[in-house]
Amino acid sequence: MSYSTKFIFVTGGVSSSLGKGIIAASLAKLLQAQGYRVTIQKLDPYINIDPGTLNPYEHGECYVTNDGAETDLDLGHYERFLNVATSQANNITTGRIYQSVINKERKGEYLGKTVQVIPHITDEIKESIQYLAKNNKYDIIITEIGGTVGDIESLPYIEALRQMKWEMGEKNVAAIHLTLIPYLSAAKELKTKPTQHSVKTLMESGVQADVLVCRTEHEISASIRNKLARFCNVNVDSVIESLDVKTIYDVPNHMLSEGLDRVVLKKLGLKSSKPDLSSWNKFLNKHKNPKSTVKIALIGKYIELQDSYKSILESFIHSGAVNEVRVEVTPIHSEHINKDNIVEKLENFNGVLVAPGFGERGVNGKIEAIKYVRVNNIPFFGICLGMQMAVIEFSRNILKLEGANSTEMDLKTKYPVIDIMDDQKNIINKGGTMRLGSWDCKLKKNSLVSKIYNCDTIHERHRHRYEFNSKYFKDIEENGMSMTGINSDTELVEIIELKNHPWFVGVQFHPEYKSTVLSPHPLFVSFIAAAVKHSNN
Repeated sequence: MSYSTKFIFVTGGVSSSLGKGIIAASLAKLLQAQGYRVTIQKLDPYINIDPGTLNPYEHGECYVTNDGAETDLDLGHYERFLNVATSQANNITTGRIYQSVINKERKGEYLGKTVQVIPHITDEIKESIQYLAKNNKYDIIITEIGGTVGDIESLPYIEALRQMKWEMGEKNVAAIHLTLIPYLSAAKELKTKPTQHSVKTLMESGVQADVLVCRTEHEISASIRNKLARFCNVNVDSVIESLDVKTIYDVPNHMLSEGLDRVVLKKLGLKSSKPDLSSWNKFLNKHKNPKSTVKIALIGKYIELQDSYKSILESFIHSGAVNEVRVEVTPIHSEHINKDNIVEKLENFNGVLVAPGFGERGVNGKIEAIKYVRVNNIPFFGICLGMQMAVIEFSRNILKLEGANSTEMDLKTKYPVIDIMDDQKNIINKGGTMRLGSWDCKLKKNSLVSKIYNCDTIHERHRHRYEFNSKYFKDIEENGMSMTGINSDTELVEIIELKNHPWFVGVQFHPEYKSTVLSPHPLFVSFIAAAVKHSNN
């Protein structure tokens, strides 16, 4: 039987954090560049329904899609590489799978049968995997299975993969196994045994890898490729080297030189051609050959883990390439900023971004930082909580509203310039209940943001519970802070600007989620341009 949509699975072995998401996104880019309609989904083996309630220290940033799904950060990679929006269907967790099965059991859909991992859980997994193929929208669906082969929590996903291979046939399903070839410096040689054991573990679950992608710090010799092919039951040309590279954006070209796309397409019985990567390589060339450097301070509370602000950091790379500069980002913990050290901390930067976040920890440092950049005319970009902090700082120091605050930080504040949204007041359950997804925003004519976007209405992604308190709209605007972006339906203030400042913008939404290699976000592009101008003064 022939299927209109082909499926590729990416599994990992030996070690976590090998870069399954980047390999999946790179392969998808190569296939897309040959004219195939491609999407990627992530299967996460944790029991949380979604990453929305996970601490950033646990899981990195929570990525939000247009349809309001709180998803794994790998979906950000997928969108940045493919320049195609993802959705709730692109991220499945074990929690969602089990919740769906239990709900069906409660409704009596299983007709009194004993509900088991096989077939009920695996059937639910297969249904979720194949959901994206229902409307014949994609030629190829790449599915990344989170975790490492051998993990107990990943076994149902591996079993679902085994069943799909068996049911759909070899030409319709391909399995890529990403593994590690460690280098022992004492012996001065690469070791294949961990990979052999990893493939063996995968085979014990009934899945034969079709392609091996081997992460390595050193080039893999022909003899090692032959050894891996012999012991792991794959063709020699299916042993793909994945060397460490300077930037993740190099990976598609490296995978192209290794022939990953060609091998996979052959396995699926599809034609391969030379991918058109001209736009991609134009971006790469600018990224690798900057004409100057700008220094940006990233002020947040989760700076110990880079992945907490992954989309922001990648947006700086995209916008830096447009401006042909290297964006040197220095993370600064907001708890370490105070009145006594603010000059020392920020005087050498060309721009400051105050990052999103939740809770009161570190807010005073953010307020001090915003005051400093406001007074000293340093380009400022505030995102979500960063925008709210800008409103609080302005209210305290310009309007002289002593103790002005957000009710998130101080329920009894005399001046709640930031308050919880009306539709959030009676919510008890925290998961998936924030204002989420893409919303319209109307831009004020002749404002800075209207010039940046070059349009009247924008659509941006949100993730918040608190908002600008419209009771203070008039007083704040009359004193020099403009409300230049308003939600068309709710009248919610989405964007603030400062008059008589080179570049001071705060946004309630998350522009970093929409920045891609081929479509850098205009706010980030403009912010870096302002930082370049500041560096030249």
